[in-house]
Amino acid sequence: MMFYLTTLNLVRFLREDAPTVTENETDKDKRAAFEAWGHGDFLCRNYVLNGLDNSLYNVYSSMTIAKLLWESLEKKYKTEGARLKKFIVGKSLDYKMVDSKSVMSQVQEMQLILHDLHAENMEMSESFQVAAVIEKLPPLWKDFKNYLKHKRKEMRLEDLIVKLRIEEDNRKLSESKGTKRPIEDGSNLVEPNASKGKRKFKGKDQGKGKKFKGTCYNCGIQITWPKTVDVQRKPRRNNKGKM
Repeated sequence: MMFYLTTLNLVRFLREDAPTVTENETDKDKRAAFEAWGHGDFLCRNYVLNGLDNSLYNVYSSMTIAKLLWESLEKKYKTEGARLKKFIVGKSLDYKMVDSKSVMSQVQEMQLILHDLHAENMEMSESFQVAAVIEKLPPLWKDFKNYLKHKRKEMRLEDLIVKLRIEEDNRKLSESKGTKRPIEDGSNLVEPNASKGKRKFKGKDQGKGKKFKGTCYNCGIQITWPKTVDVQRKPRRNNKGKM
């Protein structure tokens, strides 16, 4: 609103009082100046009222001149501005970074808070800003935080942001290399000691399977077979008909 009134050359009516002119004033110049001031004040006052919210128009429309209207608005909103400063300071002190979010996104949130502090005319040195961002780093960045704290050379805020971005990229790269792709199925797994579908024996029992007795399905003669003999192989018959 101040900028808009400046472009219209009406800002002076926010600070000046009306010229004193009596009802019986006969000086035409004084009467003309008073009327010109009244016209300018009328425009300035209604431009300000027009910029207010509809719910506030009836509250402030009773102000007779622009100066009283402007002073009343300043009392209201400057008090709110003081409360806003306390809110921003509290927000900056309570802000904490967490491990579940990207560090760079949280650094950007910190920059917005610092910008709001500057907008409220609460200036802070760049060294203090750098130290504040370092102190807010999340718990998993404890080692890197200590490394930054022990650096003797002063850093600018831009240099700190570059270092944090590089460190976060390196951490993401190392995590991607360290992860293993899970095995979805066991279709390509090969059991040990399995070759061509034959079972292998180890140690002393290799080639010495347990024996069992049975009857030949061709001749009905009792026979004894090792367990390792191929079951599809038929026993040989000698000339006397014995196995």
